[in-house]
Amino acid sequence: MGTNVPPRREPPAQGPHELYFKNLSKQKQKEDMEKNGNNHKLRVCVATCNRADYSKLAPIMFGIKAEPQFFELDVVVLGSHLIDDYGNTYRMIEQDDFDIHTRLHTIVRGEDEAAMVESVGLALVKLPDVLNRLKPDIMIVHGDRFDALALATSAALMNIRILHIEGGEVSGTIDDSIRHAITKLAHYHVCCTRSAEQHLIAMCEDHDRILLAGCPSYDKLLSAKNKDYMSVIRVWLGEDVKPRDYIVALQHPVTTDIKHSIKMFELTLDALISFNKRTLVLFPNVDAGSKEMVRVMRKKGIEHHPNFRAVKHVPFDQFIQLVAHAGCMIGNSSCGVREVGAFGTPVINLGTRQTGRETGENVLHVRDADTQDKILHALQLQFGKQYPCSKIYGDGNAVPRILKFLKSIDLKEPLQKKFCFPPVKDNISQDIDHILETQSALAVDLGGTNLRVAIVSMKGEIVKKYTQLNPKTYEDRLDLILKMCVEAASEAVNLNCRILGVGISTGGRVNPREGIVLHSTKLIQEWSSVDLRTPISDALHLPVWVDNDGNCAALAERKFGHGKGIENFVTLITGTGIGGGIIHQHELIHGSSFCAAELGHIVVSLDGPECLCGSQGCIEAYASGIALQREAKKLHDEDLLLVEGMSMKNEEVVSAAHLIQAAKLGNTKAESILRTAGTALGLGVVNILHTMNPSLVILSGVLASHYINAVKDVIHRQALSSVKTVDVVVSNLADPALLGAASLVLDYTTRRIY
Repeated sequence: MGTNVPPRREPPAQGPHELYFKNLSKQKQKEDMEKNGNNHKLRVCVATCNRADYSKLAPIMFGIKAEPQFFELDVVVLGSHLIDDYGNTYRMIEQDDFDIHTRLHTIVRGEDEAAMVESVGLALVKLPDVLNRLKPDIMIVHGDRFDALALATSAALMNIRILHIEGGEVSGTIDDSIRHAITKLAHYHVCCTRSAEQHLIAMCEDHDRILLAGCPSYDKLLSAKNKDYMSVIRVWLGEDVKPRDYIVALQHPVTTDIKHSIKMFELTLDALISFNKRTLVLFPNVDAGSKEMVRVMRKKGIEHHPNFRAVKHVPFDQFIQLVAHAGCMIGNSSCGVREVGAFGTPVINLGTRQTGRETGENVLHVRDADTQDKILHALQLQFGKQYPCSKIYGDGNAVPRILKFLKSIDLKEPLQKKFCFPPVKDNISQDIDHILETQSALAVDLGGTNLRVAIVSMKGEIVKKYTQLNPKTYEDRLDLILKMCVEAASEAVNLNCRILGVGISTGGRVNPREGIVLHSTKLIQEWSSVDLRTPISDALHLPVWVDNDGNCAALAERKFGHGKGIENFVTLITGTGIGGGIIHQHELIHGSSFCAAELGHIVVSLDGPECLCGSQGCIEAYASGIALQREAKKLHDEDLLLVEGMSMKNEEVVSAAHLIQAAKLGNTKAESILRTAGTALGLGVVNILHTMNPSLVILSGVLASHYINAVKDVIHRQALSSVKTVDVVVSNLADPALLGAASLVLDYTTRRIY
């Protein structure tokens, strides 16, 4: 038959598709106009690049043309429509009675990768003048062709709204990348399947700007009632051909693997020759590699073979009839996996060009064909079958949905599109407020029983805390500190905390300038002249501060507690021992030999009980947890501790807590001991008031709430009138030791002052 196109037939004055839209209810049109709220007609530019996209755009164009009270239609034709070798397919647009406002010759011949790029560039050069002249409100772009990418790029850069048809689909080759790139440029989306809609949402497109309409070409496919299909078959395939006894072949190059796609085309033609059935072969599109495919056709004599009819273009209405009544369609065109499913025609999909497309059960895939036998076997399996009709890509009502969607577009809305990104944590790592908030410290509390490490934020929040029993030996203790600090520093990265340094709170006398524990209390054995700063700093590559636990408690109060903003105050820790810290003129007092604020060893009685320091009558010997435990044990040994409501297990160790419980239950001996302890602590506070004259005294530690009233009573009775009005409060800090250790870091790394 050769490559000649059959003589053109003039279409009827009113085609069934056009009549459908002209017969829409006038009442419905009136309602739509009222909803639109103004008389402005939406100026729509439809740009078509090739025969394939026109089959999808034509139904929309008919619909727009049928409603002139709402729309003005401008048609721009470019790409392979205007090339003789590809059938001059612009003529079918004219036959459909559309006015072509602009024709742009944008194809650079060569049919290779460079020619595709040059064609895009040529389109980008020519389109601005056209768009400036037409000034459309919205441009409708279809699909995934390189021409369409030029259209979308030009419109986006010229602030023209873009409606993209068939976005969100998945296939093979470079088409996927182009399709998704157009999606990112487009403002509105019309998709064909539920999966495509979900893909668009996953690509962060605004759900309100996505319309699930179905494929526009299905409106025509599902309403095709042409009973004269035999005449169409005879025109294109010969007088002797019967329905279901011929093949339609349409294969395009795969631009990402041209050599392989040409090889597969050769195998396809060999298989078709062997299968010996009348076959209509359509020339490939203008993509890189098409010239080589045409050479393959001519090398094998397809244009002159008696079983083959090779054509450049078939009008879409007639193409529908041909595939609807074919025994099989073979190739890699999207038409095979999309439109042909509407008729249940068997399809053989070759290669990777349509990988990922949703298909009906009528499609058999041949992903790779090493020999012609595989394709030939597929032909033998598929030819002549009839499958159920598929409506994956549409239900025949896409165009009315699209027209309604177009009418809903509010041109007053901002042109700048917004992406609906999934909820994620704001990336504010370079924001100064965020930096200040996430600055954190590693705080270490070396207690008599437990070793604790915590990540503490600038606001005093303990982000995470680690606790282990404090080892008895020096080596084990240091190893455990290092291990816990390394673990906490690693976790801080996951918690988005910027560790500024390490602060260590410990009992005993500390040289904070060098980070050395000079000597500790008897509660922490083998802890004398210990350099804590060097090994921890070397391991973590962070600055390290070390100080006495009483001093740390005072720093915690200054930064996070009652001492915030107070110029002069004293903190007393009432725990296992008695410690404290002094803040004078906002600064911590260490003393000449780092022994200042050993408040637990203020002597309040010359003949009092022996203290762990070796002296007698110290506050610690009366009011510490150890002192209360000692007195509780004496009472228990004399069977004078337990009262009604109390019980102890045989193996349970007597503690200060038992003494306090007994006092609350009315044990007069226990009450007397606590009163004496509170008085001793109160006398110590009076001495502090007379020496330091602070404006605030903060009692901290587990025993503070039990002593607060006794201390105030002693001050009222014993203190000079000039200091009797001093405020005495219980700390509201949950963990002053750790917060104080953190304060060493957070204060001094930001102030650079010690």
